[in-house]
Amino acid sequence: MSKSTDVEVAIIGAGIAGIAAAYYLCSQYGKKSVLLIDKRQPMSYTSAQSGDNYRDWWPHPVMVEFSGFSIDLMEKIRRETDNVFNMTDRGYVLATRRKDIGDLVAGLHADADIVSGRRHIAAKYPALVEDIRHVVHIRRAGDISGQQLGSFMLDRVRAAGGRRLAGEVVGIDHDHRFSLDVSTPDGNQRVRAEKLLVAAGPFAGKVAAMLEVELPIRNVFQQKIAFEDVLGAVPREMPFTIDLDDRAIDWNDEEREMLADDPDLDWLVRKMPGGAHCRPDGGVNGKWVKLGWAYNSASSEPQEDLAN
Repeated sequence: MSKSTDVEVAIIGAGIAGIAAAYYLCSQYGKKSVLLIDKRQPMSYTSAQSGDNYRDWWPHPVMVEFSGFSIDLMEKIRRETDNVFNMTDRGYVLATRRKDIGDLVAGLHADADIVSGRRHIAAKYPALVEDIRHVVHIRRAGDISGQQLGSFMLDRVRAAGGRRLAGEVVGIDHDHRFSLDVSTPDGNQRVRAEKLLVAAGPFAGKVAAMLEVELPIRNVFQQKIAFEDVLGAVPREMPFTIDLDDRAIDWNDEEREMLADDPDLDWLVRKMPGGAHCRPDGGVNGKWVKLGWAYNSASSEPQEDLAN
């Protein structure tokens, strides 16, 4: 016979979204019967792969207001914890070689500084290449340690009486309450909840289907790399920087010929879409650099193991 648990709020997903929801339910709304359900460890899967960046720059004012409120909440935690999650406010830098940036500036719904001309750019952003003509510096932006923030919130949830269940939700019934079938290493469990919150990341569509709801979720697989900056090429105080322009990768002749001869890799010798981004990783005393380039636009099903 399966075990049964009754809670006020069940949260499917123990990544940063689920943990943050549990944190505010406990700390701001006084909920004590909160259960986080996830077969993985907290702050794993996509939360462990985050770029850990934040910004209030978006092309729509509603998103600016939404993200601005989120930043307000993080700044409050920073003040209360002596910045336990290493929140920086160095901003975002958008760099371009374009002559005219009128359309870019017109689409900004955030406070920003614009720096133009090689001499001024070199003085303020010495790590940028010489052909950059304009820099837009988004002021209210920076990076955090998402793992530290999640760990802090989870500790507070536990202290308030919240719990975690290691298991996978495989079925949901809903009448007056939600009834969740959860597969765990120790067997099946039934969880009954007054309220249900879905924070399942790329698996949210799968969970929604159990509620007979179709969510238009599209998953796109992206990759990031990090390496030690042994040459000290990237200043530790450099903001999160995005190259907006389409670029060709500077392969040497041998590499270019090898890639061009491979039908699966020849796209790498053509011009790549803009959006390559870079920032120092590990704080002011660190030595690592994190790079990302979200050029993939193909939808894919979420993988159970992101290492594969």
